Amino acid sequence: MSKIIPDRLYISLIYFHHFHKFSNLKNPKTFNEKLQWLKLYDRRPEYSTMVDKYRAKEYVARIIGDEYIIPTIGVWNSVDEIDWDSLPNQFVLKWNHDSGSIVICKDKTKLDRNKAILRLRKNEHSSGYWYGREWPYKNVKPCIIAEQYMVDESGTELKDYKFFCFAGKVRCMKVDFGRFKDHHANYYDTEMNLLPFGEANLPPVYNHAIEKPRNFEIMVKLAEKLSVGIPFIRVDFYNINGKIYFGELTLYPASGFGRFTSNEWDYKIGDMIDLKI
Repeated sequence: MSKIIPDRLYISLIYFHHFHKFSNLKNPKTFNEKLQWLKLYDRRPEYSTMVDKYRAKEYVARIIGDEYIIPTIGVWNSVDEIDWDSLPNQFVLKWNHDSGSIVICKDKTKLDRNKAILRLRKNEHSSGYWYGREWPYKNVKPCIIAEQYMVDESGTELKDYKFFCFAGKVRCMKVDFGRFKDHHANYYDTEMNLLPFGEANLPPVYNHAIEKPRNFEIMVKLAEKLSVGIPFIRVDFYNINGKIYFGELTLYPASGFGRFTSNEWDYKIGDMIDLKI
């Protein structure tokens, strides 16, 4: 039934569900309101390439170089086409059109293939468009990609460095940690000073120390290069002992429905988005 509701009305209803108030689309002020406005009125064709986890690799490589791209091992159009025997002992499988179907294999001899197949099939026909009306996903052709397994210096996880970019300028960032045990995220300024807010569903841990990684300033410059001319985009990188790898490009974090621990910061970050660009 929801699929016949026009985008603007649907977005207003879902926004109300999350924030218990209607979004001000005529004069948006907060970060989340402005993301809704951008969904509706900033519709550049290249955005569909940027949100496609497979095709974005080539797009990003053209701008910053292929040395920052995690190697792709294989690509298939469906779960049934996956060539399991060709995969190495460690790998990552994921759909290119959603964010919930990832399969991480650390030891192929212990992989429950049936469970992995079920996980991938669950999201085979999902779309980032229908839930939050993130229109770029309407034009993404689904495929499964296998990537090289990566882990950082912790030996157990791969921290994301997520740069919030505003028309080619990084203004703040967040770092996810404890993803598979006790997932949290802290926000930082461009000098990696901890900021006094976070996300309601991934609450900050203010006594959790994260050192500035090697080549941090290079990550900032790369993120800014990828965000030139775009009102807002989040550029994600991994940093493994100073070696930088591109993660993904995100136009609408949490689809613009993510609550912050401080409403004040929803407005502060919203002020950083210039909708006239």
